[in-house]
Amino acid sequence: GTGSINSDYRDWEWSADAGERARLLQSPSVETVPKSGESQGNGPGATSALGAVFIVVNAALGAGLLNFPAAFGMAGGVAAGIALQMCMLIFIIGGLVILAYCSQASNERTYQEVVWAVCGKVPGVLCEVAIAVYTFGTCIAFLIIIGDQEDKIIAALVTEPEEAGSGRWYTDRKFTISITAFLLILPLSIPKEIGFQKYASSLSVIGTWYVTAVIIIKYIWPDKELAPVEIPTSPSSWTAVFNAMPTICFGFQCHVSSVPVFNSMKQPEVKPWGAVVTAAMVIALFIYTGTGVCGFLTFGAGVEQDVLLSYPSNDIPVALARAFIILCVLTSYPILHFCGRAVLEGLWLRYTGVTVEEDVVRERRRRLLQTISWFLLTLLLALFIPDIGKVISVIGGLAACFIFVFPGLCLIQAKLSEIQETRAISWWALVGYGVFMVTLGAFIFGQTTANAIFVDLTA
Repeated sequence: GTGSINSDYRDWEWSADAGERARLLQSPSVETVPKSGESQGNGPGATSALGAVFIVVNAALGAGLLNFPAAFGMAGGVAAGIALQMCMLIFIIGGLVILAYCSQASNERTYQEVVWAVCGKVPGVLCEVAIAVYTFGTCIAFLIIIGDQEDKIIAALVTEPEEAGSGRWYTDRKFTISITAFLLILPLSIPKEIGFQKYASSLSVIGTWYVTAVIIIKYIWPDKELAPVEIPTSPSSWTAVFNAMPTICFGFQCHVSSVPVFNSMKQPEVKPWGAVVTAAMVIALFIYTGTGVCGFLTFGAGVEQDVLLSYPSNDIPVALARAFIILCVLTSYPILHFCGRAVLEGLWLRYTGVTVEEDVVRERRRRLLQTISWFLLTLLLALFIPDIGKVISVIGGLAACFIFVFPGLCLIQAKLSEIQETRAISWWALVGYGVFMVTLGAFIFGQTTANAIFVDLTA
């Protein structure tokens, strides 16, 4: 019932093709390796430890970094933002190690399959629904980002006075988002397979790193007209710190993509995997911290939810960064949609009890209906939601579930299933750690989602 982006096991190798694997902007991968014949079991793959680090880093990095400077502002400044990231990084790495341990124990190769095998039907269904909702929300955020960047690019190209150009229909935000989505995104989302996007996706990896470099350089050598209004050094309230958590969760969420990466390694073992994810998350930490700190200190409390919107329209290096971000989004939306569609397809086939082979005739019609419905709904919501901060505040709570709740549940169930006459201290410690992860994840999800619904969305 699960789909695959490219089911060829070698697609995870350290090569140019790894760009498509890596370029899942916080996106779940529903990659699956056939578990029949020689593929049965968690045998060694072809990805080296260095290649796995590369893939995990680039699966974590993405358009979410645009929101990190604003998250530092919400957290209360540089010190609070860095401290919050460091504290959460312990559990982020722990969740990745837990997923590898449970994947090895259950002999499953995707995130949702691990949850199904270890935790049972109800958590498995909830996990698949969460993946579908998460990818849907991320697609909305991507369309908003397109509108944000196109607004600035058009402002730089239109030479008429603002009063004269403001009424032109072709510069209207809703028109530019719609025409881009219909001409470029929809055709890329319809095909059954999306392996053809691997080379464009590799370019988007370069684009993400370029955006980070531009933000850091612009802080070191600022333009004369850029001056921060105010730089907070403490949070406005203790609850304000928690409002930054969705962005951090959204940024570091690579857990759903991590299970196939683990199983593709030459040594799919927990200990080397721990070193891989630690190195990857430290690299991601430096990149997100550099972007967050430099973007926040450049603009202070006045930084936009999308930091690129704070820069002048006529800044050439920033304009190139905007073009790269648009490329990232154009290649990543179909991948996100594919992942969500595959999960929905699996749920449908499981609900109806029909096998994939029996459903070949109706698959194309259903795929077209799912794609068009998904596309129109995300486009409609993107046209009326003003900024990515509001979307990230909602889907960031779901990212916390992927990082904390489901790995915690898997750890608890895995330890409870062990047959032991006596429970060692380490056993109790791991169960307690799992309970704490579930509690923390549920708190983050509940607090941030409630805040998003009752504060942001009703504002």
